[in-house]
Amino acid sequence: MRATLNIPDDLIAEVQQFSGQKSKTKAIITVMEDYVRRQRMQALLDLRGKVQIEYDWEQEEANELQAAEERERYHGK
Repeated sequence: MRATLNIPDDLIAEVQQFSGQKSKTKAIITVMEDYVRRQRMQALLDLRGKVQIEYDWEQEEANELQAAEERERYHGK
């Protein structure tokens, strides 16, 4: 998508310097992708303590072993 933006030259130069990108477009894309990634991580961190997961790994393992035994009996091994 093309867009016309009024971004201060010194800010663009700093973004290019920190991102290591030579082109303005690549520098802005790099910074925007990093910003979105950080926001997504923060959104996940904000869920800490709000989502309760009940997972019984021992029961899950027992179910998997039982299913494997049934498959072996079915296939005659």
